Amino acid sequence: MGFSKSLFDDDDFITNEKPHINVTEHKKEVLPLDRLKNLEEKISTAVEKVKSLKEEKNALEKRIRELEQLLDEKNQEVEALRSEKTTIKSQVEELLSELETLEL
Repeated sequence: MGFSKSLFDDDDFITNEKPHINVTEHKKEVLPLDRLKNLEEKISTAVEKVKSLKEEKNALEKRIRELEQLLDEKNQEVEALRSEKTTIKSQVEELLSELETLEL
């Protein structure tokens, strides 16, 4: 009983001749190459993501330093204002004390 050829049959299989490249062997060769290419793409994507994240991290660290410096400046201003407030309060208390002595 012979096999009838279909559109999907390879001529090498029908004639029972040893093919130069077997379809199965070809798939085995292509599959690792495809997997390797896929892996290469994933690695490239990961490398680009790491670069992007490092740049973002550096920018955020710079922003943190800027904000910390601004916070330090504002804290110094607050301390200066508190000191000024204490000085003014003392002066006002002295003036009130002098006024009380005049009213007696």
